[in-house]
Amino acid sequence: MTLTVKQLLNQFRQQSTPNKGEKLHFTGVGDRDVYNITAPFTDRNEKVIAGRVEPRKSEYSEVMFFSKEGEEWKPRKAAPTFELQDPFIVTIHEQLVFGGVEVAPDPAKEGALQWKTVFYKGANISELQRFAEGPKGMKDIRLVELPDHRIGICTRPQGEKGGRGKIGYTEIETLDQLTAQVIEDAPLLKEHFVKEEWGGANELYLFDGGKIGILGHIARFDGAGNRHYYPMTCLLNRKEMKLEEMKIIAVRDDFPGGEAKREDLTDVLFSGGLVQVGHGEVELYVGVSDAEAHKIRIPDPFQIKGGEHV
Repeated sequence: MTLTVKQLLNQFRQQSTPNKGEKLHFTGVGDRDVYNITAPFTDRNEKVIAGRVEPRKSEYSEVMFFSKEGEEWKPRKAAPTFELQDPFIVTIHEQLVFGGVEVAPDPAKEGALQWKTVFYKGANISELQRFAEGPKGMKDIRLVELPDHRIGICTRPQGEKGGRGKIGYTEIETLDQLTAQVIEDAPLLKEHFVKEEWGGANELYLFDGGKIGILGHIARFDGAGNRHYYPMTCLLNRKEMKLEEMKIIAVRDDFPGGEAKREDLTDVLFSGGLVQVGHGEVELYVGVSDAEAHKIRIPDPFQIKGGEHV
């Protein structure tokens, strides 16, 4: 059964109220916003966050890497920057794989943008080199290394194949096989979003037994054209090519009030990543209202018995 955002919200609100989230503070970027961050990851023995850094009235952003000093996240010294949106990080075959969304003016439509996901790899942040790109118009392409060292790929086509945005899945042997055509050809998972709604994967997790957990988002428009994005999790059943146990794990009211890029983006949470903190809890990192970055401690949404992140 395909559940709607309304049904998933009803299930979420029947649970106990989670802890209140908190805003993360970024400095060294002038008057630009930092949002749609990754969760912290380790690069050369230092905790680092990648974030989308952008003027309030622009869609042209750069991704910067930040390290923590006291209670503030500051640009990491000598770290590269990339003219991208919505960064993500994963380790594949002992290499750091970094990516984001590259935007450019649409030559066929004045004032519009076109975009694609691009990928870099290297031993660490300073050695990242571009090696692949996804199809034009596709965001939310994510990778995970499987127990047999194959690579699982979640995709998110739109239009004739995916409507407003649905999740596809395929597997490859090596990063050299990551091409736009392979990504484009990935079959859709069995029906998981209703026609009027959409979503995508933001981060993939491998669990014992080869199960894949997806941290993603599910979204809809309201009658006034406002966007509503919610962090969600689910399990990918590779054998049956379907998503299971989908649930919303946070809502905007769980976080402090703050700024928004536009009024229609106020109720937008964009999942960045999860970090296990013990005692059956995780920290969820999110972009908020396309203007801020927050985190919140919540019960581990996967609750897989013995299923540590590999």
